[in-house]
Amino acid sequence: MIYVIRHGQTDLNKEGRLQGKQGLPLNDHGTKQAESLRDKIGNIKFDYVFSSPQERAIQTAEIVTGMRAKIDQRLDVFDLGEADKLHKDEVKMAGLVPDSGIYKGVEDINSFIKRVFGFMRELEIEYGTREVNILISGHRCTTGCIGAYFRGIPENGNLLKFSSDNGEYKEYKFNSND
Repeated sequence: MIYVIRHGQTDLNKEGRLQGKQGLPLNDHGTKQAESLRDKIGNIKFDYVFSSPQERAIQTAEIVTGMRAKIDQRLDVFDLGEADKLHKDEVKMAGLVPDSGIYKGVEDINSFIKRVFGFMRELEIEYGTREVNILISGHRCTTGCIGAYFRGIPENGNLLKFSSDNGEYKEYKFNSND
C-alpha cells in the first residue's frame, strides 16, 4: 500500500502564503497534526519512507513513522520562483500556477509532472508487485500529482483535486483501480 501524506502546517500555511522551496519548518500546530496522523496510521509497519527534501515534509514523515526518511529530489515542492512566500491573494496566476511571465523562476508544470511521475514509475517498477507499505511525504502539489499518477490527469489539468490537507493522507495501490 502507498500512503501519501502532506506535511503539517507551517506559519506560511497559516498566513495564507504560497510556500515553495523557501518554506518553513512545521509550527506547533503542524507538529500536532503530524502526531495526530501518527496516531491514525502509526500501527502500520512501513517498509520504506520517502520524502521531499523540504524540512517540513521530512519532519512530518519522521514523526509519523519514527523512521528516517529517504530524501528524493523528485518529490520536492513545485518551484514558485519569485512568487514564493507571497500572499495567495496578491499573486497573479496563470491557471493553477503563478504566472511565469510575471514571476521569474516558476517551474514548468509539465516538467513538474514528469519528475514526480518518474519517481512513481521507478517506485512501481521496484515495488509494484511486492506486498510492501510505502509512505511518501510531500506537499499539496506533490500529493496531488501522485494522485494523478494513480487516477489520471484531470481534463482541466487540476492536479490539486487529488491533494491532501495539511497533516492528512491518501492511500493508493499499484495496479489497482481502488
